[in-house]
Amino acid sequence: MAIINRIGEFHAEMKAWRRDIHRHPETAFEEQRTSEIVAGKLSEWGIDVHRGLAGTGVVGVLTGRRDNGRLIGLRADMDALHIQELNDFEHRSTHAGKMHACGHDGHTTMLLGAAKYLSETRNFDGKVAFIFQPAEENEGGANVMMREGLFEKFPVEAVYGLHNWPRLPVGEIALRTGPAMASFDIFEITVTGVGAHGAMPHLGIDPIVVGSQIVGALQTIASRRTNPIDSVTISVTQFHAGDTWNVIPEEAVIRGTTRCFRPDVQEQIERDIRRIAEGICGSQGAQMKMRYERRYPALVNSSDESKIAAAAAAKVVGADSIDSDADPIMGSEDFAFMLGAKPGCYILLGNGIQGEAGGVPVHNPHYDFNDEASVVGASYWATLVEHTLPIG
Repeated sequence: MAIINRIGEFHAEMKAWRRDIHRHPETAFEEQRTSEIVAGKLSEWGIDVHRGLAGTGVVGVLTGRRDNGRLIGLRADMDALHIQELNDFEHRSTHAGKMHACGHDGHTTMLLGAAKYLSETRNFDGKVAFIFQPAEENEGGANVMMREGLFEKFPVEAVYGLHNWPRLPVGEIALRTGPAMASFDIFEITVTGVGAHGAMPHLGIDPIVVGSQIVGALQTIASRRTNPIDSVTISVTQFHAGDTWNVIPEEAVIRGTTRCFRPDVQEQIERDIRRIAEGICGSQGAQMKMRYERRYPALVNSSDESKIAAAAAAKVVGADSIDSDADPIMGSEDFAFMLGAKPGCYILLGNGIQGEAGGVPVHNPHYDFNDEASVVGASYWATLVEHTLPIG
């Protein structure tokens, strides 16, 4: 690997930043301390700092050797998750019920490392916007920043993002052109029947039985309603009904999530869920209410920017360590909103495989970002800027 030497020199400093952020996790739109750290370091390095987008968002703008009118954006997310950390190392979370279980502490650190290096060298022409975003987890902080004028205030020509990936060794990078991560929608179905004594079910309409039929039938959307070429996942993740052993309840609530890669398939899924739930409820004499929310669109990398990202990554980790045609992922990312407005590319950065099963996955109470990956990610960011905005 061709890690940038100067970034390697302050690796210990980056490690300290990351572990400090890990100790003090903050969840969606509450990233006050993290935001203060980011803004303070950017200001210290002579980078223009803009605050307030989406509440805790920070954008730093750095001009290279000369301003040639070009501007690109680099984005890192700052938020943690509502998970009780089960690690016992010294830098474990000090906030009960919150932890950096997805490595956003590492994402923030890597972008800060690139900002520090680029502020020292300014080995590029044009400008770079360092976008530190709140609330990636579930709350769509990227979309909030955009609604509040992110790209009007900072009209980037392209925007780039990354995520650490524990199923790749440190020093490997994966990406793909086109749809790379799935959309994220949620649904809630409320089935209302007629409550009755558990010993006399014929006097009621059992919403649990009706709801169970709905759960099973929903799986036919992927297996029988969707073109096999299109990837679709429909997962029921909650089923709530009843309070005691001998009472058939009046109501059952079913909740879940759907994932796919195309807007027309999203629309089909919503229609089919409603049709199935209404049909089964109607056949059993029950009533149905449904709520369906479009949370995140599919993440789609543009062709030219994917080539740019791959070329920059090759300068850091070598062409043999890049998978430029990685499989798409059914997980979701709110960076998709930014890529819906601007061309760009989102890559996966190896975080190190541990054990035969591929290591501890993200969103796990034992997860921790691998500090050895921080110099790779910061070098990639810095190289991407120098590669995309060359002097001359």
